[in-house]
Amino acid sequence: MTWLRWGLLAAWLALAGAAGAAGAAGPQDSLRVGGKRFTEAYVLVEVLAQTAERAGAPVRRQGGLGNTAIVYAALQAGSIDLYPEYTGTIAQEILKRPDLKTVEELRAALAPLGLGVAVPLGFNNGYALAMREDRAAALQLASLSDLARQPGLRLGLSHEFIGRADGWPGLRQRYGLPQQPQGLDHGLAYDALGKPGQAAQVDVIDIYTTDAKIARLGLRVLRDDAAHFPRYDAVLLYRLDVPQRFPAAWAALQDLQGSLDEATMIALNARAELDGVPFETIAREHLARQPAAAMTTGSSFWSRLFGPDLLRLTGQHLGLVLASVAAAVAIGVPLATLVARHARWRGLLLGATGVLQTVPALALLAVLISWLGRIGTVPALLALTVYALLPVMRNTCTGLAGVPQGLVLAAQALGLTAWQRLRHVEWPLAAPVIVAGIRTATSITVGTATIAAFIGAGGYGERIVTGLALNDRALLLAGALPAAALALLFEAAFAAAALLSARRRRLAG
Repeated sequence: MTWLRWGLLAAWLALAGAAGAAGAAGPQDSLRVGGKRFTEAYVLVEVLAQTAERAGAPVRRQGGLGNTAIVYAALQAGSIDLYPEYTGTIAQEILKRPDLKTVEELRAALAPLGLGVAVPLGFNNGYALAMREDRAAALQLASLSDLARQPGLRLGLSHEFIGRADGWPGLRQRYGLPQQPQGLDHGLAYDALGKPGQAAQVDVIDIYTTDAKIARLGLRVLRDDAAHFPRYDAVLLYRLDVPQRFPAAWAALQDLQGSLDEATMIALNARAELDGVPFETIAREHLARQPAAAMTTGSSFWSRLFGPDLLRLTGQHLGLVLASVAAAVAIGVPLATLVARHARWRGLLLGATGVLQTVPALALLAVLISWLGRIGTVPALLALTVYALLPVMRNTCTGLAGVPQGLVLAAQALGLTAWQRLRHVEWPLAAPVIVAGIRTATSITVGTATIAAFIGAGGYGERIVTGLALNDRALLLAGALPAAALALLFEAAFAAAALLSARRRRLAG
């Protein structure tokens, strides 16, 4: 049948192109600098990347990859070569060795894993809890111990902090805290505190001690009087082959040792979060020891919406959508066709596909990264294909079940083989319902594809992820609006195709 042949061909071409793009995106002669999804990490990725580029090394930036687990998995798998990390996180979360305190001890523990730690950048970015000054003063709270006598306080903590051994679990045990925190994205936490005179949605948030908004908002940082939190000195966590593969770049990166004190890092974070200066500009001007110029707020939204990255992000997002939907069609339609007439197998297949639909996206991505040993386009495509399968398979089963049995028997009586009956009778009659499922899958995938940015696969999610990290509504909209526009374009294309098909049927009749 023509539409199925074209669908299978499109699937093959899209997946082949995506695989080629994935391979081309990360050549082995490029230094791949990774980073987590918060302001400081984005800034440091640019500082490291530009330092290496000045030494003549080709660099690929892979910032905004998510939390510690995802970035560390990417480093272990060789998908990135190095990334900025913190000594407390390496000891507590990666090595599970809170007894390790010095860089030398960490280096010895990491060596058997093929990893190293080097280049202490010069500042400590620790965890702390903070409150609005007026609220803390009214309750006479100055230290973390004081929280224990205020069980009604509302804690809004980042999801990573809630799950880390050196975060909420250890903190609650050390101080005997009775509160039950709610998970909150770090980039949104400051808004949830509200401003003096405004109603607050939470009372206490976790902060990084180099956050730019602490001083700007006049927050009170609660003293860690039981010394629960370790030091989090910024360092480079890298694969041991990096100095041999990129000797000039590695030598240049050594010059960054001790180059950033806490006051400087706070100032750089402030340029990004409060003044809207692009990360690349902040890094460039810092390395040149010149102040960065702030963006003008009047043009910031439109300049970001139609920024120079729009075509690149559109191509990436479009490729992810087309490839994953085409793969879902190539897999889902044949499978659903096989089980459509068998109630038990149909129920099992659709049930299993429905269960996969319920797996949280980030959890699925983490599992795929672990299985595949890589980040980027391939795990993103696999995850998106999984989420696109259910509407395709369900509608295929529904469409085929709606084909009158009398027509199938008539075709059989005429001597048509099973394949001929499918091709000339069942699939054509079921096609409108099947295409409706593909249409639904496409709309879903346009939105879901934004998760690809969490593992370095690009798309409009890059802007959304960065906007969340900066709490930048303009940048969030600059990512969300093109995704919405793309979904509307796909809807218009399906509607136009349906009208054209109906007109052809009328003319043929």
